[in-house]
Amino acid sequence: MPENRPSFPKRAVITGGMPYGNKNLHFGHIGGVFVPADFFARFLRDRIGPENVLFVSGTDCYGSPIAEGFRKKVENEGYTGTIEDYVRANHDAQKAALDAYGISLDLFAGSGLEPARNVHARLTDELIRRLHERGYLHRRTTRQFYDVEAGTFLNGRQVQGRCPVRGCKSEKAYADECDLGHQFDPEELIAPVSQLTGTTPELRPVDNWYFDLPAFREELERLMDEWDVDPQVRAVVTKTVRESLVDPVIYVQTKFREAYDAVADKLPEHTLTEAEKGQQSFSLTFSGWEARDDAREVLDAAGVRFRTGKCLLPLRITGNIEWGVPAPELEGSSGLTVWVWPESLWAPISFTQTALGLAEEGRYSSRDWHDWWCSEDARVYQFIGQDNIYFYCVAQPALWEALGWGLTQDVPVANYHILFMNKKASSSGKIAPPMAAELLEHYTPEQLRAHWLSLGLDQKAVSFNPKAFDTSVSHKDKKTGEDVLVRDDPRVVDPALKESAFLTNIFNRLARSCFYGAANVCDAHLPVAAPSAEAVEAAREAVLEFERLAHGFDAHGALGVAEEFARAANKRWDDASKAAKGDDAAYEAALADAFVALRTTALLMHPAVPAGCEKICEHMGFSPDVFFSWEHAFEGPVELAAACGETPEQHAIVPLPPRFDFFEKHPSQVKGK
Repeated sequence: MPENRPSFPKRAVITGGMPYGNKNLHFGHIGGVFVPADFFARFLRDRIGPENVLFVSGTDCYGSPIAEGFRKKVENEGYTGTIEDYVRANHDAQKAALDAYGISLDLFAGSGLEPARNVHARLTDELIRRLHERGYLHRRTTRQFYDVEAGTFLNGRQVQGRCPVRGCKSEKAYADECDLGHQFDPEELIAPVSQLTGTTPELRPVDNWYFDLPAFREELERLMDEWDVDPQVRAVVTKTVRESLVDPVIYVQTKFREAYDAVADKLPEHTLTEAEKGQQSFSLTFSGWEARDDAREVLDAAGVRFRTGKCLLPLRITGNIEWGVPAPELEGSSGLTVWVWPESLWAPISFTQTALGLAEEGRYSSRDWHDWWCSEDARVYQFIGQDNIYFYCVAQPALWEALGWGLTQDVPVANYHILFMNKKASSSGKIAPPMAAELLEHYTPEQLRAHWLSLGLDQKAVSFNPKAFDTSVSHKDKKTGEDVLVRDDPRVVDPALKESAFLTNIFNRLARSCFYGAANVCDAHLPVAAPSAEAVEAAREAVLEFERLAHGFDAHGALGVAEEFARAANKRWDDASKAAKGDDAAYEAALADAFVALRTTALLMHPAVPAGCEKICEHMGFSPDVFFSWEHAFEGPVELAAACGETPEQHAIVPLPPRFDFFEKHPSQVKGK
């Protein structure tokens, strides 16, 4: 098999999308982002060395969702803590959930919490001043929603309406973005309602700083051309980004054609495209967003109804919400805070700085953050949901270019939605998804990790259908005539346990066969017999194919390789051990093949189910830094022992107790418990 192996960076930063500080984590946060990110982080630590990998994330502490959540908790529950207390409690709960699932973050910080708070504030100040000095920040007067009855400006989440972007059907749109990630100006929001009083708010002028995102259209188009041929960037990324790299368009319903004709000469220069057959709108294309906005005012005044299309708009950097990172005073403007979305983009840099500052000498290969974020031989891999592509793949690359710091254009790893019972899971949606902690009352972390990684979210949105939470009806009880829920029907197989069958049956059985067999014929040492060429070559091919797929973030395919390899190895062991028929030499030869297969399977499965694989490593008598290092990826246990200065007879394994399980079932899945 040719070794056309992928290349890896000298150093790597992995980031996981930041959860808001107003809630705990539901399963989508863990299964859709953090488990895939952890799989890759663990794989890279094994592949290039743990000292060369930083895995960081944290709680998004600031912004209107948090301020609104805090306000409601105070008003509805009589909460007496501060907003920082509120965020800290949610942050601690988030970290506990991540720890429970074995998410191996080097730092899970908080943008508004120590130890990262001051680091993040300093970086924010420096970064915004630099954007201003380089001419990419402009002060604009825009209109913000104001609740007359409450006598206050409304933050982004305190007003809700329908998304104005053509083709979007979101009924949950806020001041300037909808829950599907579309961006627009506040005055475009359809049917706005104040969440404070239920009244229709007014729009009043406010001054803020905006980043000149439209100025980077050509740079973004070139980047998309590069990403098109980058095997690590998914097609959904470039497709989504290119939807915004277009001229600004206004879509006007055909029934308003006469009203449009009456004011057409007052509009900025534009191109009219007639409605095609079956369409209900004609379109007006403008040279820039400013011309489009001028046209909106004219059309609005003339009573013409319209919707806008996607395009690049200036990115708001500041706001007047009190709970935010203080913005630097620029040109006399003061008292502003930074909008949460842009500051969350550079939060991973401040988290990196924090992690390196806290680390003991020698923990990482460099303590200079530039070596991780600005070096040609380093890469930053950002795991996100598809809703966040606009910010991470449009706004962020432009910001990085504008700063001129030589920041590496990150590799975005965008997953499709992980659905719940075939519906989009959202903590604010009609179908409440289970919280991450709830699932652990029915499943083990390793069962869920393996299942989520096998869903193939890199290809399409996939539903998570855990039987324990399925309230659909499977059949009617013949005696009572009552509906029987799927979760109560023993005949229904749990989809969430599909991968667990491989862990508890095939993988666990292979491990037990090796250890019990070695105890029986090798005096609890490694087999002296050399493994067959067939077993060695099968392991080599599996390692190479797994590496290729893991490099491309195809966890589903990578785990499929490991499973197919282990199943074949198990069958080889069954056939050879039975054929030995009391011949200890033949049995030991079969055992040598099985040990090679076990070590390779544990190496490959380690990023997915680390706890069980580390138990195998422990019982095989090796240190993890040797056993899981890809420097020894093509070596079997005998070669590993030799690297430690031992012969097979000298290298002792740790005996197993009777009926030991490396991948135990959850107690609720065991009969009689």
